Amino acid sequence: MHGDTILQMPTDLRPPTSSFELVHEGTRKRRGLTRLTVDIPSSYKPQVENEPHPLPRWRTPEFIAYIIIVCIVVPIMIWIPISLSHPSHTNYPLYQRRLSKGWLFGRSVDNSDVQYRSFRNNLPSLMLLSGAFFGCKLLYTHISRRLTSLSPNNLHLVPFLFAFSLLMLAGLHGMSAVKVLVILTLNYVIAKSCRGSKLGPVLTWIFNAIVLFANERNEGYRFAAIHPSLDVLDNIKGVYPRWHVSFNITMLRLVSFNMDYYWACNKAGPVDVNTALSEKQRPRIAHSLNTYTYMNYIAYALYAPLYIAGPIMTFNDFMWQLSRPIAVPVRTTISYLLRFVVCLLTMEFILHFMYVVAIKDSKAWGGDTPAELSMIGFWNLIIVWLKARLLIPWRFFRLWALADGIDPPENMVRCMANNYSTLGFWRSWHRSYNLWIVRYIYIPLGGSNNVVFTTLLVFSFVALWHDLSFKLLAWGWLVSLFILPELVARHLLPPRKYGTQTWYRHVCAIGAVFSILMMMTANLVGFVIGTDGMSFMLQQLISGWEGIRFMAVACGCLFVAAQVMFEYREEELRQGIVRRC
Repeated sequence: MHGDTILQMPTDLRPPTSSFELVHEGTRKRRGLTRLTVDIPSSYKPQVENEPHPLPRWRTPEFIAYIIIVCIVVPIMIWIPISLSHPSHTNYPLYQRRLSKGWLFGRSVDNSDVQYRSFRNNLPSLMLLSGAFFGCKLLYTHISRRLTSLSPNNLHLVPFLFAFSLLMLAGLHGMSAVKVLVILTLNYVIAKSCRGSKLGPVLTWIFNAIVLFANERNEGYRFAAIHPSLDVLDNIKGVYPRWHVSFNITMLRLVSFNMDYYWACNKAGPVDVNTALSEKQRPRIAHSLNTYTYMNYIAYALYAPLYIAGPIMTFNDFMWQLSRPIAVPVRTTISYLLRFVVCLLTMEFILHFMYVVAIKDSKAWGGDTPAELSMIGFWNLIIVWLKARLLIPWRFFRLWALADGIDPPENMVRCMANNYSTLGFWRSWHRSYNLWIVRYIYIPLGGSNNVVFTTLLVFSFVALWHDLSFKLLAWGWLVSLFILPELVARHLLPPRKYGTQTWYRHVCAIGAVFSILMMMTANLVGFVIGTDGMSFMLQQLISGWEGIRFMAVACGCLFVAAQVMFEYREEELRQGIVRRC
């Protein structure tokens, strides 16, 4: 699944050189591709900047052997979970009750994951909502054009976005919409009261942290807690009453508005020179202070296409795209629609043929071999990558925004299974969130001046932001811990010094094997089976000779996969582009 845009990061927001990629500008100039800025999420950087790339290795005996291994191993990885999901399997009765009636080839479907079931079952309603949005927008534009002459920008749409967002909020959350608006208004008051004072960011972070904790603790609050007579208001719930579950996405927008306003008051960042702005310029360049109004703030924080699950945009970026509209070609939108449909059908195929979520939830893995246990974990991670609030929902809501003429960041810029660098993985997993963290946390805390401290703090925040639980906090600490070996390896074996050595690629591949294993471990702990389940799985994998033999073979396969990924990225650089999937 290849994308239509490239991965870029603002140069002033980049992590230290040791954790970011080389930009091969010289090669692109020689190929006439100077308009592209290519940043590869990679820890393997064999080429010094401006040096030509080696000839393709695809047809060498080494890589022919690698490709043969891939062609053998990948089908086995697919077949194992399918065989575990056959009705004749011994453990099938243990999880059968979690399956539902499917629609593909007479198979049952594993719709047991709560998050994805919510999105899957409500997809028709979301399509109707997006249709209502465009219908109302068309009507509003038609009436506005008859009443007054419209400006060449899209700022005339702000009242429509404001009104539609409020109506949508009421429909989704019922009377709880009042709670959301109270929180948004209090956050706005903090920004406007503090203006350029350093107290503004402090109060912003304290307020939003308290709100996240209180939302979780009080499960969205109840009006009856104020007075029993208000219990009737709690019964007006809307179609999505659990507003507090997805409020963490909205919280990021609240922080973005306050911080962007704070920096605008202090005239921080580049100055607008009245030209077209790029993706990396829009978040950094402040607007005039009269742009930071309550109506613009609500239209941004509750922007219908992105309200439920993102992707995340900064306030500055959102308002620049309204004041200086960017052209989103119809061909790009249609292409993105097709990619979304392919992802959706891929997920349906997996859920109809691989019941790994039901197996995991039922712990129906008694008697399974180490290879089978590892594939249960691996395909659960693939489903996590695809499921609710991840690839499929993100692409649905981004598609809605693109059709509206707004281009939010693409969240999934590289397939989960096409990563070997811990740092690269987290930059390509949830890119819009990564950009937000770099701008509002990483750089303000000092960035590269204290990598270990900021990394630990960032991932602790990320974990608690996802869920106030020990499982996620353990995930955040594991990720921070697993990043350290990569940073140490880059320091001891810098690519600028050893990148041209023939052995360097193979040493990097060995390091990639451990990096992949650590990434899978961290994500299984955080999003799939928790610390207890991971402990059981590791015990089964390494407690006997069969498990040790499997791990040795698995490490060999990962070594081959890393070599293929290295060459794939070299091919991207030879073409002068970064393809994202």
